[in-house]
Amino acid sequence: MDKHIRNISFVISILVSILVMSVNGGTHRLSCNFPAIYNFGDSNSDTGGSSAAFWPANDPKGETFFHRPAGRGSDGRLIIDFMAEHFGLPLLSPYLDSLGTNFRHGANFAIGGSTIRRLNESMFLNGVPPFPTEIQVVQFRNFKERSTRLYKQAKRKSERRGLPRPDDFTKSLFTFDTGQNDLAAGFRTMTNDQFVKEIPDIINKLADGISNLYNEGARAFWIHNTGPIGCLAVTLRGIHDPLPGYLDRHGCVKFQNDMAIEFNKQLKKKVMELRKKLPLAAFTYIDMFAAKYKLITDAQKEGFLDKAEICCGYHENNNHVWCGNDAIINGTKIHAGSCKDPSNYISWDGVHYTEAANHWIADYIINGSFSDTKLPLSQACHRLPLQSQVELH
Repeated sequence: MDKHIRNISFVISILVSILVMSVNGGTHRLSCNFPAIYNFGDSNSDTGGSSAAFWPANDPKGETFFHRPAGRGSDGRLIIDFMAEHFGLPLLSPYLDSLGTNFRHGANFAIGGSTIRRLNESMFLNGVPPFPTEIQVVQFRNFKERSTRLYKQAKRKSERRGLPRPDDFTKSLFTFDTGQNDLAAGFRTMTNDQFVKEIPDIINKLADGISNLYNEGARAFWIHNTGPIGCLAVTLRGIHDPLPGYLDRHGCVKFQNDMAIEFNKQLKKKVMELRKKLPLAAFTYIDMFAAKYKLITDAQKEGFLDKAEICCGYHENNNHVWCGNDAIINGTKIHAGSCKDPSNYISWDGVHYTEAANHWIADYIINGSFSDTKLPLSQACHRLPLQSQVELH
């Protein structure tokens, strides 16, 4: 009898161990049922904020998927769009768009040109929008407070249409895709040594924004690092006879990518610190640099043209006419239209990616291939065990 009981106990202990491993450290976690996504960032994830706040998007932007300008710096969908589609959610409405918006399943606070850290006033006057991370987080706080009040005041179900459910905020996914414009601003205004000294302050500003969202109830964070800015097609098209060592072995500007790598190194360290500081939150750090660099270096293998080829715009001999615009160059009228088939290109306009490239990248990051947790997007609500945090060092 005792032996029979011991055998049963042994079997039960094995089953319990398997269950614990599955929940805490295995790959068979339950999928997260995110009811909404709240996104913060720059033009890499701006779904129409800039278009609503400053100037409407022009043709041929949006031609591939939307068949009209849709506020995105691409011919179609962005990575954030594919993420929303993965959960069966509507594409995110920009927070600043007052027409046709539906915020039941999230909102997008990203604005093209935005930085993490506030820039000086002169840069605002030169076209840099005054919507750094700090302001985007303030906008979220206002959005949450006002939408919750309106939801609770509503007497009829129809009055709540398009408003987020107050209980959904804590259950939602909070995504960040920002930092590229901080790097670009640093390249324009500082030496490399000066900018390296500024990186900790920039990272801390982002961490402050995340902490403020945590205090507002945010619990699941999905954070993209910054991409290989030294591989942007518009930069590469302007390089002629570079000095030895200026380009890396794949033909990208080495010092710019080195700055991005240093930025990302410090960002990853900060995310690990936040895991300890904000113990109720789940953090997923996405190596967007590696994902985009893989696409760029494997361009032909993946069916794309060279990284320096640009689908929309005119960029020759240091003359730049941006996508959809007209200009007179050397007495000749130039219309910067789009290419015949954007799906062959990585670069849409020299700075932003095509829908085809965004789709390629999204597929890899959604399945967890480039996340430090190795968890797919569908499991981004699961907190990383402390032991795994130590191993990431």
